[in-house]
Amino acid sequence: MKKVLKAILILLLIVMVAFGAFLSFLTATEYKPADTEPLELRTLNSDAAPVPAEDLVVLSWNIGYSGLGKEQDFFMDGGTHARPGSAETVNRYLDGIRNSIAEQNADLVMLQEVDTNSARTYGIDETTVLIRNTGVHALNYSCPFVPLPLPPQTPMGKVHSGLFTTTDYAVSEAERIALPCPFSWPLSTANLKRCLLVSRLPVEGSDRELVLVNLHLEAYDDGEGKAAQTRQLMGLLQEEYEKGNYVIAGGDFNQAFPGSMELYPNNHPDLWEIPLLEEDSLPEGFRYVSDLSTPSCRLLNQPYNPADTENTQHYVIDGFIVSPNITVTAVETLDLGFENSDHNPVLMTVNLSA
Repeated sequence: MKKVLKAILILLLIVMVAFGAFLSFLTATEYKPADTEPLELRTLNSDAAPVPAEDLVVLSWNIGYSGLGKEQDFFMDGGTHARPGSAETVNRYLDGIRNSIAEQNADLVMLQEVDTNSARTYGIDETTVLIRNTGVHALNYSCPFVPLPLPPQTPMGKVHSGLFTTTDYAVSEAERIALPCPFSWPLSTANLKRCLLVSRLPVEGSDRELVLVNLHLEAYDDGEGKAAQTRQLMGLLQEEYEKGNYVIAGGDFNQAFPGSMELYPNNHPDLWEIPLLEEDSLPEGFRYVSDLSTPSCRLLNQPYNPADTENTQHYVIDGFIVSPNITVTAVETLDLGFENSDHNPVLMTVNLSA
């Protein structure tokens, strides 16, 4: 009996030492970006033209790292997995995403959850497939090994992912602006470090800039993180507008757009509780832009089955905010049936006022 007890104690000690070593490794390698960082522009043609002031088409899409198509679920949403079973599946989703974007011929493309070197997407650099003339990538998730989901499922492992903005037009500069992180140590070591990807584009016939803010706000927090990040976002938008610039923020807000909860009530709050974007949180004259006729996101509790109305949950959490000097002439969420991502792309057409 003493020998058995001794063996158990030795095994527990080994497990504790191994866990401590792993946690020390994650702590030592934790991604800790600065508050503001300039970003490298990848430009194929340096002679790109300024953006047009009229009929400017903007597309925003959380592509789910080309790993969350219709056959997939996700462990944080009540599913069990975090990645597809093969690189072939990732490439199939990625090809579908690229083709869908190409069909729209948008002037400005803002994407979220774009992997550049992650185990969950088999090391594929998705930016090389999706780049137009100019592309800029801002990390918001970088970890040498994410240990979730736990066995017997395959953990995410190494993650290197973020926001990606790409266009055929000229971009003068871009920067990464850090957002508040609601997670403390040790959760912070393997968690996202959310940010804003701010791109500045010269406007044809104007001395003003178009400031494009690509975003993906907090998802799995208690709500305080999203609220703090939203406040910082609104402050930035107001500041840029007061400079005389045109401002468009777009992406995955992880909050329901006004009016959408009545159409797509949250019947699964036990799996994911979703707050509402408040109209009074906007700077004066700014407005939310979304298409409530089509859901922009689905819950990943199971592979997509729209016929299973009891277990299929939809949301409208993707869209835009525009400054008062911008006129929106059209907005549409493209119903792609969540074939290649757990989100649908949102397309907006605008004119920039004189």
